Parts: sequence; structure tokens; C-alpha cells
Amino acid sequence: MDMKKREQQLNLRLVKDYKYVKSLGYNVLGVFVQGSDNYSLSWGGSDIDTKTIVIPSFEDFALNHKPVSTTLILPSNEHIDVKDIRLMHECFRKQNINFLEILFTKYKLVNSEYEALYQPMFDNNERIAHYNNYAAVNCIAGMVYEKHKAMEHPYPTLVEKIEKYGYDNKQLHHILRCEEFLKRYINGVPYAECLIPRDPQHLIDVKASYIYSLEQAREIANNVDFIVKDVKQKYMDTHPVVIDREVDSIMNSVLINILKYTFKKEIGERRYE
Repeated sequence: MDMKKREQQLNLRLVKDYKYVKSLGYNVLGVFVQGSDNYSLSWGGSDIDTKTIVIPSFEDFALNHKPVSTTLILPSNEHIDVKDIRLMHECFRKQNINFLEILFTKYKLVNSEYEALYQPMFDNNERIAHYNNYAAVNCIAGMVYEKHKAMEHPYPTLVEKIEKYGYDNKQLHHILRCEEFLKRYINGVPYAECLIPRDPQHLIDVKASYIYSLEQAREIANNVDFIVKDVKQKYMDTHPVVIDREVDSIMNSVLINILKYTFKKEIGERRYE
């Protein structure tokens, strides 16, 4: 893959998605590429999906309106996940890779108004990604179990693939990726490094074509499932739960400062009786 061309595509999508979400009336904090490009696993057929953090209005906050959490599907069938900053921070606390990755991505477009206020999230991305070790291990292992169950499930968009090959190769690649991620995470490898597989080409080959038969895929998935359960249990048996409360303070401070700035801008410095 021509990486220079791919980066141009990614940056163009960030600008387009930023403008599109803003045109819908959202106050955009930033747009971030999600998925394979953050793992060095993109290939010619890879979609470009993004996550967008939005900030509630003072009225939405005061009236306790439900925080935004939605997925916009583009004509290309690519996705923009839109999430309120308050919900996004809770997702970070749950330690889900699919959300934490945006704190590490090279491909992001942050609203210049909020760039300095949100910078502490990027400066402390490793600490945030290690906020709760048990939550992280449970989440990574849970992704393996989920992808294993989904591997042969005939979802409407995958019926033809399942009928032809018997399984979804994309799910198998996720299973292998998460197994490696879990092992490296519990061995103390920095999160930024865990995101990038040691042999990305093999995972790209698994995802891009059917290099394994159904029988081989089942054997691989079953073995990984067993290994992950064993690794998780041994980790839980030998490590105490550790929650970094300073990370709570960092994330809360960022959230409060951004909401203060936004609300002051909306209502000015007027005082109400």
C-alpha cells in the first residue's frame, strides 16, 4: 500500500467528517480515525471509519438531555461514531481498545478552540489506558470471546461470505490480534506498542483473503479462546486490581474545563438574577 496516498485519504476524510458532523449542528471537539490504520493493518480494501467527540450545549446540559451516542452511516457504508465527551470519558474508564485507540492515533483533527484544553488526554494516554488493569484484561479477553462467537454467525451483511467460506476471516484476524495484544499488555509492553502487531502482514493476509480453511480457522479460534481464558485467569490470580485515581482527576479536570469554556462562550459573562 502507498502510505503517502493512504495518509492523504485519511486526512481528507477527517476534514470531510469534521465538516459533516458540524453541519448537523454538533459542537465538535475532534474527529479521530479508528480501526486498522491505528494498528498498521490497513490494506487496499480497508474502510476508513472515524469517531467524533462532541460537546453538549448549555441547554442540553441544564435540561439533562440524553448525551449523544450515535453512528452515522455514509453512502460508502463507512461509519462515523458520534459520542458526547462525557460518554467518551466513561468509555475510556471501561478500557475498551476501540475507544482508547483514539488517544494514540496519528490521524486526528482537533478543534483549535479545544486543542490546548484536551491536550492532557493525549499527554497522559498511557496512564489512561492503564487506568484499571482488571477492566482492561477483561475487555481484551471479552473481545476474543465475542469475535469467536461471531466468526461463523450469518449476519445479513456476511451471509454470502459465510455460505462460501463457512466463516468470517475478519473476525479471525481480530481474534489473533487481541490474543497478542493481551499477552503483551500483561507483560508490561507500552500500550502504544501493543496496538501495533509484531507481524502485521500475517494479520493483513488473514483479513484480506482466506488463507485458512474452515477447519483450520475453527482450530485456531478454539486454541486462542482456551489460551486467553488461561492467561486471563492466571493474571487475575497473581495481580491485584489497580485503579489509578489520579487519572480520574486528569479526565475530570479536562471535562470540567471544556464544559466551562463552552458554556461561558454560549452565555457570555452575563449574570442572571
